[in-house]
Amino acid sequence: MYIIVAGGGKVGYHLAKLLVTAGHEVVLVEKQRGRYLELVRLLGEAVMLGDSSDAGVLKRAGANRSEVLVSCTGSDEDNLITCQMAKHLFMVGRTIARINDPSNEELFRALGVDGTINSTRLIDGMIEREVDSDALIPLLSLGAGKVEIVQSEIAEDSTCAGKQIKNLNLPPGCLIISIVRDGNPAASSPETRLTAGDTVVALLSRGCAAEFQRILAG
Repeated sequence: MYIIVAGGGKVGYHLAKLLVTAGHEVVLVEKQRGRYLELVRLLGEAVMLGDSSDAGVLKRAGANRSEVLVSCTGSDEDNLITCQMAKHLFMVGRTIARINDPSNEELFRALGVDGTINSTRLIDGMIEREVDSDALIPLLSLGAGKVEIVQSEIAEDSTCAGKQIKNLNLPPGCLIISIVRDGNPAASSPETRLTAGDTVVALLSRGCAAEFQRILAG
């Protein structure tokens, strides 16, 4: 799958790294030259210099053949403009935008953005996690909340530690898509064995979160 990630901050960098590790073709667009040079050292040819809210930059990034575009700059306005150009000028199938102001979420959806990354919700999840280490942290909401990408950490006392993913008896609608171990993301497979301290990234259908959390907590 060919994916464009707009914005090379922490969110954009880690997302691009995760997608590359999972085997996708990715281009990360960053407009600040200094940050661009840092990213080139980390990701090489997957990084492109330019302002993603410029149609010419999106064209050079290959938006006309991109299946997904994720705009995760620090500006809601830029993210909306980028997603709308991708959708209406280049017919990108799915657009996802980072939202810093929660009041903008409904507007983004009304204007055709397919999914959102709600920064406030993400922070709330991190705060909750300080209270409950087994809590799921929402990362992306897709399809008007019908599907979401979440992350959770395998605790030291979890019965999942040491098990292969295929032996977790996950319910339909739950799919583990990546494991982050020692700070390094890696694509998962049914044979992947979980260890304590792993961060599990999963795709969940609506209604699966509670059961998935119960399984990981052991």
